[in-house]
Amino acid sequence: MNNLLIFGVGLIGGSIALESQKKQMFDQVIGVQKKGGASLSDFVSNGMVDKISLDINEDIAQADIIVIATPVAQIQGVLRIIYPLLSPKTIVIDVGSTKSNIINYAKNELKEKFPQFVGSHPIAGSEEHGPSAAKINLFKNKDIILTPEKQTDSKALEIVIKFWGDLGGVIKTMRPLEHDQIFSTVSHIPHLIAYNMVNLIAGKDNSETLLEFAASGFKDFSRIAGSSPEVWRDISLANKTAILNDLDLFVKEINKTSNLIKNDDFTALEKYFDVASKIRNNWTKKN
Repeated sequence: MNNLLIFGVGLIGGSIALESQKKQMFDQVIGVQKKGGASLSDFVSNGMVDKISLDINEDIAQADIIVIATPVAQIQGVLRIIYPLLSPKTIVIDVGSTKSNIINYAKNELKEKFPQFVGSHPIAGSEEHGPSAAKINLFKNKDIILTPEKQTDSKALEIVIKFWGDLGGVIKTMRPLEHDQIFSTVSHIPHLIAYNMVNLIAGKDNSETLLEFAASGFKDFSRIAGSSPEVWRDISLANKTAILNDLDLFVKEINKTSNLIKNDDFTALEKYFDVASKIRNNWTKKN
């Protein structure tokens, strides 16, 4: 491999850059700097990227792999930019947290070059964001979800599987819709609830006092509310159907809990908590 071009050198894009540099996977790792975004100059000097793209047209044309690691809402625009310049040898990967919409973007924008695209989602995020959050070993033993389509070029898929494997990931494949339904439930909804809880406190007159006494439980629970607002705005709107369905189910659970408390139903309330506790404990033992 010769050139890796990364759009969006943040937590995920930057960690891909660091790991690929450490393992010498490419001759050149090039970062595309967002206008008005964090400066990448320091990250050239520390070896995260070899250079910042100054001639985007040339860098796209000469790239072997292009990774699109921007917020979800920016991916379609990047696909539109790269389409006319894509060489037949270039493979395009996204790392977005939603997949159905991105696959549709890729089909529409890349047209006859769509077989060169492989949808990806590394399950390796955190509440940290920006290039300074990037780290070595972020993908080690982490699931990497791939969502290939019938049109996906088999050689491109083979290269992408090796790419993520070299970065330390564990490859799993699924359909885009299945992906979006799963991650709505286990990732997107928990983030929304964390934001809800912090905003509930912020909306109270004694919010400063409440936060003064908030301890480790609240800190653990609310950690993901420190995530990038831009990223989670985009994910929430991109996966709207699955998220709204799960929010309806969550409201039903809240109402069920509320009714148990209103009715002083000691037995049912304890049983409700016990079921959740056992499921959670069994899950943590396996993970």
